[in-house]
Amino acid sequence: MFNIATVQKPAAQALRQDGLSLLLPADLRAALHLTHPAWLDGWQALTPSWARLPPDAHLKDGGHYRKRRHACFIQDLAEGGLSQTPHRAHWQPTDYNALHGGFERWFEPVEPAVASAPAWTALLTSLGRLFAQVQAVPRWHIEAHQFRIDTAGGVGRPTPEGAHRDGVDFVVVLMIARHAVKGGETRVFDANGPDGVRFVMQEPLTALLLDDARVIHETTPILPLDSDPASGFRDTLVLTYRAAGFQTP
Repeated sequence: MFNIATVQKPAAQALRQDGLSLLLPADLRAALHLTHPAWLDGWQALTPSWARLPPDAHLKDGGHYRKRRHACFIQDLAEGGLSQTPHRAHWQPTDYNALHGGFERWFEPVEPAVASAPAWTALLTSLGRLFAQVQAVPRWHIEAHQFRIDTAGGVGRPTPEGAHRDGVDFVVVLMIARHAVKGGETRVFDANGPDGVRFVMQEPLTALLLDDARVIHETTPILPLDSDPASGFRDTLVLTYRAAGFQTP
């Protein structure tokens, strides 16, 4: 089922055939028609916001290695619009997240200047149109999570819940930055079989697109690369797209 050569396939084709698409930065921008230099300039202006993420107060493993912000959007595919919803809790059933599922988690919202920036909205809407080529739906309910995992405590865990699905239709993991860390291997497995692939996302704007019904995924812990563990971090943007509404208790 899986072959790392999926990076050479068009994204929609790879999602239909393999359940995942790994896109290098130039391929992501081409697939989403975001090749104008102004989009890249606008996106790079947003990346400093990852340094302003507040701590995640809901980690049940006792760690302090994760910072995050959260926001929700609805994309109307017929009219092409993207609207941000009033701030809401993030909720997952325990079937999908045994560690952090089953209760409402309120995170600080994505900064308004980030959530309304043209580069941000263009990314979200372009991904939604791409997923609509694989699964035709009238609208997407989108959750956006800005993450920073750091090594200040020695080890940072991008997915403390382990290998999992998210209970949505499609998942995007977008690399923002890696600094002074090792590890952080991304692993994707067939949800119904033994096949899988593993790789390390290094370059900013490398993107992993997943059909959540067909695969499970995880990222291994990160460790400091040098003697100053406080300097190490891994920044990502995780987006989920769900046709049937936001997950609620």
